[in-house]
Order: sequence, then structure tokens, then C-alpha cells
Amino acid sequence: MPDTYQLASEFLSAVDADWQRHISAVGPCLHQPHAARDPYESLVRAIAYQQLHAKAGDAIVGRLLALFPASTFPRPEQILATDFEQLRGCGFSASKIATIQGIAQAALDGIVPDYATALAMDDEALIERLITLRGVGRWTVEMLLIYSLERADILPADDFGVREGYRRLKGLEVQPTRKQMIEIGLAWRPYRTVAAWYLWRVPSR
Repeated sequence: MPDTYQLASEFLSAVDADWQRHISAVGPCLHQPHAARDPYESLVRAIAYQQLHAKAGDAIVGRLLALFPASTFPRPEQILATDFEQLRGCGFSASKIATIQGIAQAALDGIVPDYATALAMDDEALIERLITLRGVGRWTVEMLLIYSLERADILPADDFGVREGYRRLKGLEVQPTRKQMIEIGLAWRPYRTVAAWYLWRVPSR
């Protein structure tokens, strides 16, 4: 993918002077997907990080993994067999526990596809399928598409960091709305994932 990132950086630098300045300051795109990570695992991890800073999410995931030292990541049946209080002890809220249990059950039921099936699915088809699960919104599935399936053209328009990054990039008074962000992002196709990566790195002024 690094060649794609290089092409994307060059493409985005040509959008306007603000993009060119920002990309020159940040340097090459160093996006690091977790290729071939099972969609079930990606969703559970994304829920752990929802509405939290990365360090807090890291801590929750770390405590969850510590409950299952014999495996690299708990399987759906292990999540379902884990006591509520143990999951609370990891730092999950009650609603997040219900969500990850629902994801685990959906994985066993075949609603959450395996990696090979997900890889063959269209972006929107996968989003539509997975947002039917409790607590799983579009953003959560977009993180799966970006980090697990390595899709190059995903713009998480609901993401605070993306909208705030664009506000800072352009020196705007207020963030664009989700709808405005989608419209603006059309100019960044087919490299919207890399555009998001750069927007997450716009410094505060």
C-alpha cells in the first residue's frame, strides 16, 4: 500500500495550497492498517475505543486480552461466557457490554461475516449489514473498512477528528456538518482514507 499512499499524498497536495502546506508539514502517509483482522475482532475493538481517547481504549482492550491469556483475542463464545462484572472490570460500560455481546452472538450466527466474505463485499453493503447490530453505527464499520479491510476510499464523515481537522485546515469558525463533509470529500476520491489520515493530524492553531 505505500505506493498508493504516495499517489494519494501527491493527489491531495494538488487539491489546494492548504492541503499542500499541511501534507508537506506532516510528511508521507504512515497509515498502519491491521490487515486480515477478523471483522468480529475489529468491531469489538472499535466499540472499546468509541467516544474515548486512544490511551483509554488501549487500557480497556489490554484488560480484556488479559482475561484470555491463552488466546490472541477472545472468541465470540468466550465473550458470551464471560461474567458481566469481569467485563465491567475491563472498563466497558453496561451499554458497551451489551453491544460486544451482541457482536459476539452475531458472529456465531453468521451476521458478522468472516474476513474472506467481508473482503468480497462492497463498502455500503457491509455497512448496511452491520449497522443493524445494537450499538454499531456507521463510524464503527468505517473503522473496520479502514483498518481491517484496507479500503482506500473511506471518509468517516461523522468522525469528530476528521471534521475538526478540516475546520483547522481551513481556519473555519465551525466544523462542517456530516452532510457538508461528505460533499467536500468528493474532491478527495479515490483517496478519502488517506485524506482522513491527514485530517486527523492537523495541529491546533
